[in-house]
Amino acid sequence: MPRRFVLPLVLICGLALFVWGLGSTGLVDETPPLFAASARAMARTGDWLIPRVNGLPRYDKPPLVYWLMGLIYALPGQPQWDPLGTWAARLPSALSSVGLMLVIAATLLRWPQPLPGGRSPLPSQQAITAVSAALAFALSPLVLLWSRIAVSDALLTGLLGAVLLLFWRCYAGGGWCWLAWILLGLAVLAKGPVALVLAALTLCAFGLWQRDLRGLMARLRPWPGLAMTALVALPWYGLAALVEGRPFIDSFFGYHNLQRFTGVVNNHLQPWWFFLPVLVVASLPFTPLLLAGLVGGFSSRAASLPPEQSLQRYAICWLLAVLLFFTLAATKLPSYWIPATPAAGLLIAMAAQQRPARWVMVSTLALQAVLAAGLAASDRWVPLINEPELPTLPAELLAGGLLSRAAACFGLALLAGVLLWWAQTPWRRGWLLAQQLAVVTFVVTALQPLVALGDRLRQAPLRRLAAAALDQRRSGEPLAMVGILKPSLHFYTDQVVIYEGVQANGPLNLNDRLWKERRAGQQPSPAAASNTVLVVIDQRTAQLPHWRGLAHQPLAQEGLFALWRVPRQALDQWAQHLRVAGLPPPDWQQPRPERY
Repeated sequence: MPRRFVLPLVLICGLALFVWGLGSTGLVDETPPLFAASARAMARTGDWLIPRVNGLPRYDKPPLVYWLMGLIYALPGQPQWDPLGTWAARLPSALSSVGLMLVIAATLLRWPQPLPGGRSPLPSQQAITAVSAALAFALSPLVLLWSRIAVSDALLTGLLGAVLLLFWRCYAGGGWCWLAWILLGLAVLAKGPVALVLAALTLCAFGLWQRDLRGLMARLRPWPGLAMTALVALPWYGLAALVEGRPFIDSFFGYHNLQRFTGVVNNHLQPWWFFLPVLVVASLPFTPLLLAGLVGGFSSRAASLPPEQSLQRYAICWLLAVLLFFTLAATKLPSYWIPATPAAGLLIAMAAQQRPARWVMVSTLALQAVLAAGLAASDRWVPLINEPELPTLPAELLAGGLLSRAAACFGLALLAGVLLWWAQTPWRRGWLLAQQLAVVTFVVTALQPLVALGDRLRQAPLRRLAAAALDQRRSGEPLAMVGILKPSLHFYTDQVVIYEGVQANGPLNLNDRLWKERRAGQQPSPAAASNTVLVVIDQRTAQLPHWRGLAHQPLAQEGLFALWRVPRQALDQWAQHLRVAGLPPPDWQQPRPERY
């Protein structure tokens, strides 16, 4: 492969994986609609300091991802060319991953890593390794998922990945070190201080392993660099603390950063070894190559490698920094592993370049064979799927033929790997790339249509119900959702929604909130004879004793959800009845950090 084709090929693959069809499906509950609604509110109100959603400030993340989404929402005619609002919300994540793919490929083109024995790879092998590294990152199941949803994880990964690669390039013999420090400030504005911590752990571990920490710091010039990072990141933090005061400090720094690290938040309690299986799953079906890259890096006996040949060692430190930091954190989520996926992609590609052991190749092919066989046998296991929100999913999966198409793609990857591995020609060098291109085909022709099918079955009914609520809503009539809570209802109606879960005192909370709660877009109102409230409720919650006896007028039914109009006086009387029956009193005023 000519080197001049590398970056265009990487760009085409990145756009196909992450940008193609980005706005064709709706937002997935629960977190993406909160990001999207906050960004849209910024664009409409002109308040770009603090994200606000559903009438309340949202302190969970810094503003960079909201700013980027909001700028797209502010473009002229956005509701016409982006009717679902998902292009604007998802594009920053998608472009972050595409950009990082290009940085990964450009780094390996500029500094190709040596073959065993110190030999330099041929130009065609350098090009293949560069493309393979970019695709190994992009084809991680975690990256494929989080690069197409409206949250900040992909943005953090893109910025932090570019920062760490620019740091290594500076150490290897030149690079825009000042740009890395500026991007680090943006990474801190994307997800908070975690970007600084992960960068520091990676650099310190690498400098110590190289026995050249002083030389590394001399090239990176950390004190002027950190000053640049601070100039980029600190103004927003200072201004937010000045304007919002103690609530912002307690929520952002206390709950969303310190407490997530030291305590379990939202019941995300996992064992200490949680990220070991995540490491395995996040690189499928090329995990054996990742393990070979780790083993190969640790087996090097050199105390210090030439800077320009140290990328494998650097990638190991990068991956282990993420593993160590989030293993020590009390709250653990699969998405926390995403900042390690660029390092995993580098290790996979470099292991393939070095002609891995037979067991590595056999294991990689075996994984693809298992995937192909499992998908080909979909008629045996798909009927076993039982999802109340998607009752027709098994039949639609089998009728659409998408799983058979996916099986064919993995079968093609398997065939390409087998033929090229045993081929005694220069084409053998492209055995991994051939498999990766087959997986790209799977993503575009099977996975993305499967996502569209899931959206049609699961999210489209809620969008239709949101449209019905807007059509039925009277002037000033409150809107509530009880039971299963979907923030996308707020996004699609663009109205304040009162959310109450399945707890027994839900009707008491809802009634009390209508009497007393005040937030932007909602004012307290009495239970007068003419006053009503629209309630969106799921079938299971509607059958619970504390909701079943509530007088209501059915207005619409879509999928799992129904739309009721409830007289305020009926709700008030029902709440009094439940209170007399001994149900717990209203508790909605108790502090809830995740309230929206």
